[in-house]
Amino acid sequence: MGITGSIAAYKTAHLVRLFVRAGAEVQVVMTRASTDFISPLTLSTLSKRPVFTELQGSEGWHNHVELGLWADAMIVAPASANTLSKMAHGLCDNLLSACYLSARCPVFVAPAMDLDMWAHPATRSNLERLAAHGVRTLPVGEGELASGLHGPGRMAEPEDILGHLDAFFSEKQLLRGKKVLVTAGPTHEAIDPVRFIGNHSTGKMGIALADALCAAGAEVTLVLGPTPLRPASAAVEVVPVRSAQEMFEACSARFSGCDIAVFSAAVADYAPREAAPEKIKKHEGAVVLELVRTPDIAGTLSPQKKPGQLVVGFALETENERANALDKLHRKKFDLLVLNSLRDEGAGFGHDTNRVTLFDARGDEKALPLMDKRAVAQAIVRAVAAAI
Repeated sequence: MGITGSIAAYKTAHLVRLFVRAGAEVQVVMTRASTDFISPLTLSTLSKRPVFTELQGSEGWHNHVELGLWADAMIVAPASANTLSKMAHGLCDNLLSACYLSARCPVFVAPAMDLDMWAHPATRSNLERLAAHGVRTLPVGEGELASGLHGPGRMAEPEDILGHLDAFFSEKQLLRGKKVLVTAGPTHEAIDPVRFIGNHSTGKMGIALADALCAAGAEVTLVLGPTPLRPASAAVEVVPVRSAQEMFEACSARFSGCDIAVFSAAVADYAPREAAPEKIKKHEGAVVLELVRTPDIAGTLSPQKKPGQLVVGFALETENERANALDKLHRKKFDLLVLNSLRDEGAGFGHDTNRVTLFDARGDEKALPLMDKRAVAQAIVRAVAAAI
């Protein structure tokens, strides 16, 4: 548990006690500024372990690498604006930031700061940067702040922080031991060496799913089309591909060995029959491309599933959404289908949010509200676990 210089540090005595009562081993690491708000002696007494504030203490060197490897989770609470900025940019001028950079475990932050600091674009940018690094930000509370202002910025209450970590570790067991194959991103079908047929997919939804599946304990292989985005979790195996044929071959080689397959990629349906070996030069008149169907990856592999395998499909529609989704669900023998419509504002390609409807094998549906794609991914993981 990292504690930083914020008036909310007074809550950490209760938080340490809650974790210890829940059976956790708690090692407290404090910044110098935080010791102005709460005594290391108090936290040492409650945690039943020495509290570390410096890289070098009276008892010797505090090995930040060992601390980072020892923990099953790291929580920075309260996380001040200053420490969030350091974490986001990899600054390492104290023991706490050194532990963070050495941690291989899930990292959580519980921000605490005044209203305007919380709303400042620099803070928002730092939180987005941390999210891209896989750090989970706990929701702030709203109410009276130390300045006397009212609004968001309060550190989450200790009971809520404990609840978030309890839920995380419970969810981490959902798919433990399962092997999952995920496809994500677009495919690019070459016209010539510099041009291609593709679509606007960024891969954000599929990558969020790979991370969520990994967080649920699964062993995840992500077959990823051409996109600069990558999973936050280093535990996800990424297999980069470019064309639909390459994606089909990568999936075919791995499908029989997986327990769950999630086909979320936006695969191009057509490709030029032949790609020109050299760049096609501009000239007067029309250029005609003869297009052929690309392999139907999900449609080919899903009917081959063995007993116990579960297949999740995706459908992006612009009209007759429900009817088209149900047709795809039954025709391709999916166990679950995730539908989103380009007519929904904030959903579809390129957005950080999505609005989806989940269909089970019987066609029963559950519509989710507009949510961050990471939250959508977690909802899909829970649906997968329930279906299993």
